[in-house]
Amino acid sequence: MTLLLALPLGVGIGLALGALGGGGSILAVPALVYVVGLRPTEAVTTSLLVVGVAALVAMVPHWRAGRVRVGTGLCFGAAGVLGALVGTRLNRLVDPDVLLASFALVMVVAAWRMWAGARTRRPAMAVAAGPDGPPAPVPAGASGASGASGTGGSRSGATVATVAAVAGAGTVVGLMTGFFGVGGGFVIVPALVLVLRFEMPVAVGTSLLVIAMNSATALAARLGSSSVDWHVAVPFTVAALAGALTGSRVAGRTNPATLSRWFAGLLVAVAAYTLIRSALAL
Repeated sequence: MTLLLALPLGVGIGLALGALGGGGSILAVPALVYVVGLRPTEAVTTSLLVVGVAALVAMVPHWRAGRVRVGTGLCFGAAGVLGALVGTRLNRLVDPDVLLASFALVMVVAAWRMWAGARTRRPAMAVAAGPDGPPAPVPAGASGASGASGTGGSRSGATVATVAAVAGAGTVVGLMTGFFGVGGGFVIVPALVLVLRFEMPVAVGTSLLVIAMNSATALAARLGSSSVDWHVAVPFTVAALAGALTGSRVAGRTNPATLSRWFAGLLVAVAAYTLIRSALAL
């Protein structure tokens, strides 16, 4: 029965990761708690394993298509290491039902961000330079300096501002990863699109790299105090991998704004269900 439940849920989680660059753990934790029946702390640990592996595999097609900015992703992920460790310690101090109620509120915020991003997102031919240097194709005839800065300013000034933005956002995302067990894609993608001016497909691919790094860090910190239910994790992960690879292909063929709106609606539904269940438990 667990296997039958895990397969469609895992596929859906992997599909969200591959297509949108986030949302895997936001769906995985409630699914593992309310559908599969794991304890909240065990569900968080198991979700980190599932999402981390699925994100890493889903990143491969994006990387082959040139939609992963490795330098920016590594910087973002490194900044989140400390935040993930702190968040993991805080997680152990919070009542599981309070944690799930807080998690529901985070899902509402995530839904708002994705809906707002779908309304305001505009295609861009270039992105601001990150630690990688010029990270995306620029219009023919554009100068290297202007393409790198994105604002017409000096390259060094743009780089300092970009690194500061990446470091700050990465730290916040790492904190949320450790505390809620979420990979943080719903924060990473808007940060890359709105702050660093990445095109949506590039933001999705780069987000997957950061999610894999954050999930691995948070999982390593938890293994001493919480276990992974392998009977659930293995089929769940296999199903998530199938969905992740499919989602990566969908990301290159479907209007990202449309996908974001659908996913925002799904997040609101899951958040409402989670909040009601946790409120009744309290």
